[in-house]
Amino acid sequence: MSSSSAGLRWPSMAALVVGGMVGGGIYVALGVVVEAAGRWTWLAFVIAGVVAISTAEAYAALSNEFETGGGAFAFLEHVDRRGLAGSLSWVMLIAYTLTLALYAFAFGQYVSNAVGGSAWLTRGLSIAVLTVLTAVILAGAGTLTRVEIVIVSANLLALLALALWGLTKWDTASLSPSDTSHGPVAALSGAAAIFVSYEGFQLLTYDYDDLEDPARTLRPVLVWSSVVVVAIYVLVALGATMVLGADGAIAERTVALASAGDELAGPAGLAAMTVAAAFATAAAINSTLFSTAKLAERVSDDGELPGWVDHENSNGVPDRAVMAIAVVAAVLAVTGSLSSLVEAASLTFLGAFAVVDGLALRRGIGRRWLIGVGALVGIVVGVVLIVRLARTKPIALSVMAALAVACFGLRPWLVRLSTD
Repeated sequence: MSSSSAGLRWPSMAALVVGGMVGGGIYVALGVVVEAAGRWTWLAFVIAGVVAISTAEAYAALSNEFETGGGAFAFLEHVDRRGLAGSLSWVMLIAYTLTLALYAFAFGQYVSNAVGGSAWLTRGLSIAVLTVLTAVILAGAGTLTRVEIVIVSANLLALLALALWGLTKWDTASLSPSDTSHGPVAALSGAAAIFVSYEGFQLLTYDYDDLEDPARTLRPVLVWSSVVVVAIYVLVALGATMVLGADGAIAERTVALASAGDELAGPAGLAAMTVAAAFATAAAINSTLFSTAKLAERVSDDGELPGWVDHENSNGVPDRAVMAIAVVAAVLAVTGSLSSLVEAASLTFLGAFAVVDGLALRRGIGRRWLIGVGALVGIVVGVVLIVRLARTKPIALSVMAALAVACFGLRPWLVRLSTD
């Protein structure tokens, strides 16, 4: 966020939290979850939501304890764990970059689908939205808080309309794919695949000093906004699947909600969901890219990234960080598959948020029962995701393992090498 967000009151805070979480993930995650969890898709969203709610509690408790923004990186610095803070900051930067790639992927898919475009148009749109929003940020616009709140409101109305309309067509048989049978345990696989759909709540904590009375408002806003998002996701998962059927949601996985809108209301429904997806993903790209670049700048200031990263342009924007992150996200968006982006980002966030939960539990702050339950569920979901990736995408898992080694094992040497 930019300084324009100073003094944010709780309604604006809640809108930004909900918008940060719903911003893009749900538009591309549904088909992935239905394929993994079948008729237990709704439960998969609940399980992942439990982890998100508990981690929101941990973030709020730690932010209030240290009275600072900066998220996990700042928390670890306050307890003199600079080495772990540096490594975790690299993990978070990777996770946010993967998320940006997913949002750009979703933007390209939905807009291209609406005009019957080719795969090349899809890739071009993904690059274009990152390019345009990079230029907006470099021009000093920061995150357009008021605009984002309007987009969030319209996005939620579109999603709820689709969900409630779809629920009027209730048919339990629609929830199960025709060629597979899923038991309740499959919900864990579904939850593992879509945790990225819940990230975004923690971005608000980065600007702790710009919030109005955060000691009183931050925790209820983060926790209850997360609860609202869980409810929305469950409704959308059920409603859209009723419209398309499980097989249709899987077949149309990259544009499932637009296809559901088309099925319900024809061209008008397709247009409405396409516009909602385009604005939601664009707003999510804008806020995530700006916040990620600011995080990179802060990490560089503390010597955990090369010094060139903290360079600012005449508008006070960390321009090199913005451009570097946008370029990497664009490459990933046009070369990665949907499920690979979703699962890789989910695994990265699960690991990073486990550290935050562990720190909060160790310091005995917040509602420990809630954080403890979420941490335990997160560990189980993380193990399931690793096993899933080992079976279905061993190359992607190997790449993630190599990045983990670089973050935790090679980071000090790489930083010294880049500054010599």
